[in-house]
Amino acid sequence: MPDPGPSLSELIDMQIRANGPMSIASYMTLCLTHPRHGYYKQTDPLGARGDFITAPEISQMFGELIGFFCVNLWQQMGEPRSFTLLEPGPGRGTLMQDALRVATRAEGFGDALHLQLYETNEELKAQQAIRLSQYDPYWPGEIDAVSDDPLIVVANEFLDALPVRQFVRGTQGWHERLIGLKEGRRRFGLSPTPIPESAMPEAVRAAAPGEVYEVSLASVDVMQRLGKAAARRGGGILAIDYGYPRTRTGETLQAVRRHEFADPLEAPGEADLSAHVDFGALAEVTRKAGLTAQPLVTQGEFLRRLGIAERATALSRANPGEAAAIGAALDRLTGANQMGELFKVFCAASPGLVPPGFAS
Repeated sequence: MPDPGPSLSELIDMQIRANGPMSIASYMTLCLTHPRHGYYKQTDPLGARGDFITAPEISQMFGELIGFFCVNLWQQMGEPRSFTLLEPGPGRGTLMQDALRVATRAEGFGDALHLQLYETNEELKAQQAIRLSQYDPYWPGEIDAVSDDPLIVVANEFLDALPVRQFVRGTQGWHERLIGLKEGRRRFGLSPTPIPESAMPEAVRAAAPGEVYEVSLASVDVMQRLGKAAARRGGGILAIDYGYPRTRTGETLQAVRRHEFADPLEAPGEADLSAHVDFGALAEVTRKAGLTAQPLVTQGEFLRRLGIAERATALSRANPGEAAAIGAALDRLTGANQMGELFKVFCAASPGLVPPGFAS
């Protein structure tokens, strides 16, 4: 057998020894997307045998309502004869399969559709190709490498996996939290170089010593690129993730392995790393791009406004033997103590469009 070479743990430690402590963003990037050992490069993380289960894997209702959302937005856009539907991080293709099963019932939608999937995991690409073959999907090399058509973006649990940096308030300013080695083990520490208060967002300048500010420059970059594309061509961006409505302090970096929380510094490449999304910062980015950002809503409220309770009733009537499972899925998706409050729904769209699920 060929020599597998050093493990990701060894590669990271060698890099720290050679270059000094690394940022959390650099560490997350290596852990998640390293070409050989990255978490999203080498495994299918979804489902009971993976590390987490996303909303589309819980029930078809989730994807079906996203399909209704897309049709409604497309109709408000004037039913363009050609448009791009982009899903970054589409997993196994389950959400889009359920969404398009519903959406393509609308006259003209299927003929106008150009489906694009932004994915780096080869195993998941293969599953997407099987599930979505009838829609002739295309996998662009860059997230904003879309055509000049109007654009609708659906991003479910994508932004939380983009790298973050952390800064800790000190007595003389802010210090970036870094990852270094102590007695041969990876440890968090602080850069000795202070960052002046004026360099931080106004929303966190009154923070007390010890408070942590997280920022995802990668998320800002993605939203800038997609926002400019949607503003130029017409359309909108829908993003569903866990996060908060306004920029604030708070540490949210976490690792999940086999459905259990884990130490983010242990077993690089073998655990999912994520952080909550600063939707306030992303709203500001999309406004500057020329879109109108809707008030953030919870997943539960969004799905209820789109009619998930009525859809659950109809499914239960058609499949009485599955009524209990359908009810459990409804509660998991919308319940206050389940995903309903934890997950938030963000939308930014061309001025004049009224995205469904956001207006009271």
